[in-house]
Order: sequence, then structure tokens, then C-alpha cells
Amino acid sequence: MSASDLTLIERKSRVMEFVSKYAFKRELFIYYIFLAVLLLFAVVLHDTAFFSLTNFMNIIRQTAPITVMAVGLTFALAVGHIDLSIGAVVALSALVGAVLLQYTGIGLAVLGALSVGLVVGLVNGYLIERLQVSSLLITLGTMGVITGLARQFTNLESVPIINGDFTGFFGAGEFFGIPSLLIWTLVIAGFGYVALTKLAFGRHLLAVGGSPKAALAMGIKVTRIRVYALVISSMAAALAGLLYAGRLHGARYTLGEADLLTVIAAVAIGGTSLFGGRACIIGAVLGSWLMGLINNGLILSGFSTNEQMIARGLILIVAVAIGVKEIKNG
Repeated sequence: MSASDLTLIERKSRVMEFVSKYAFKRELFIYYIFLAVLLLFAVVLHDTAFFSLTNFMNIIRQTAPITVMAVGLTFALAVGHIDLSIGAVVALSALVGAVLLQYTGIGLAVLGALSVGLVVGLVNGYLIERLQVSSLLITLGTMGVITGLARQFTNLESVPIINGDFTGFFGAGEFFGIPSLLIWTLVIAGFGYVALTKLAFGRHLLAVGGSPKAALAMGIKVTRIRVYALVISSMAAALAGLLYAGRLHGARYTLGEADLLTVIAAVAIGGTSLFGGRACIIGAVLGSWLMGLINNGLILSGFSTNEQMIARGLILIVAVAIGVKEIKNG
């Protein structure tokens, strides 16, 4: 075999090594599917306004609450917990904020709405850790309780918001030409990224999710970390409720009720494991934008709401299947 043949074989080997090492990494999956969806809609919707800047900004505005919830849920999943109550928290926090806004200032209204998330997160965390019961069952129960409270709080009536400062800050406004909802998205994503990747708290979250016993042996307060994660998830949902109320100029008990599947799909397809130990904030943000992109594209293509729900379900199945395969291979 000549020297040139050996060089060619060596180059092919390096290319294959690069592809196997980087091209098929789980963390890059969200980028591949995002690009694939863009290319698909580029062909199908070439004669529409899908690729206009206005449409993309509308997608970001509409998905801002989903993105905030996805970032929060990432923390809960990082420790191996699932929070099914986030959709109900959205509705109750939005209603509490809207009602308080009628009698107090913006500060107290926002504080009251966020307090809903804080209390629910603490209750979820306490019950799960105290009773040693699956987070799925506990948060399913609290979801029912909070949904009932949201329905009873205003007797199924919507609460309008006419405070221009509130709606401008949390939904419909702009700062230096940048939509406030985009700013909220970037700020929350930034905080989440720093907390998860740059702080000891983030390392502790992943350690607890990866192996609670090993984390406990390292001196990490496992119970406290798990409760903190659930509080973050719930308070993010409360903030999402404020964003919904600001964008829609009002609150109602149905806010957030259809978001749970979308949020879980966004987080899962973004690279966060549903079983704990691996989390990706940037992936969660891209996953939420992807879900918004798909919904927008399906609407422009003439698909119904039912067909959009089918698409979200299929995406979640794919994401879970990939996660299970990785655990088995690991």
C-alpha cells in the first residue's frame, strides 16, 4: 500500500471520528431538527409571509410564556422531578395579579402573582420529599387543586387589565424598539443558563439528578436542592402567567391549560433528560421556539388545532424515545 493510500485512509478515519464524536451528539439534535423544519417550511410555504421578520417576531412573542416555563421546568427535570402543575399555576397567578392590579399598584400585583408560584413550589417540594411519593402523582394532584381554585377565584369570569404600564412591561410594549416579551425571554434564559452552567447550584442540581446517593455522599443537601428546583419551576410558571396577562390585556382561568405538553416537548427535544442528570437551557429555549415555529407553519399550511396537537405529541414521543435509548446505551 502506497503512502498516498495510507494518507487517504487516515483522512477518512479522522472524518469518521469527527462525525461520530460531534455530528450525532444529543446536544446538537435540536439544531438539526430546527434546521430541518425551517427547510421544510421553506419549500411548503415559499409563497407566504412565513420567512418575514414580522412573522418570526410574532412567534417569539407568542412563545415567550412557553419559553419561560421551559426554562423553569428544566431545573425540575434536572433533579429527576416532573412538574405537571405549571399550567394551572399560570392561570391562578395571572388571575391573582389581574385582581390585585385593580386595587393596588403593579408592584404588589406582581408580588402576589409570583407568591402563587412560590407557595405551590414549596408545597410540591414538601409533599414529594416528605411523603417520598412520585413527583408525577403529587403535581398531578396539586394541578387539580390549583385548577379548581383558578376556576372558583373569579367564578369563571375573565379579569381585564387596563393598566398600560403593566401591559407594556409584561406583554405589549417595546424598549428601544425591542419587544418586551423578547427581552423577558432573553433575560430568563440568561439567568437560567448562568445558574445551571456557571454556579455551584447548577452542578448540585445535575449531581442530584444523576445519582442522589452519590450527591448525598458528597455533602450536597439533596432534599433542599430538589425543593429549590420545584420552586424555580413553579415561579417561572407564575411569571409566564403575568406575561400572558400582559400580552392578552387580561386573565382568565383557561390560561396555560393547553401548555403542559408543549413545554415538556420543548424541554425534552432541547436536550434535557426526563429522568434527571442532564439539562440544557439553550436547548429548552430553542425547543420552545421550534414548537412555536411548527404551530405557526401548520396554521399557515391550513392544519387544524387538533392536527397541531398531534404534531406536538409525536415530537414528545420522539424526544422521549431518544432519551430512553441513551439511558440503555449508557
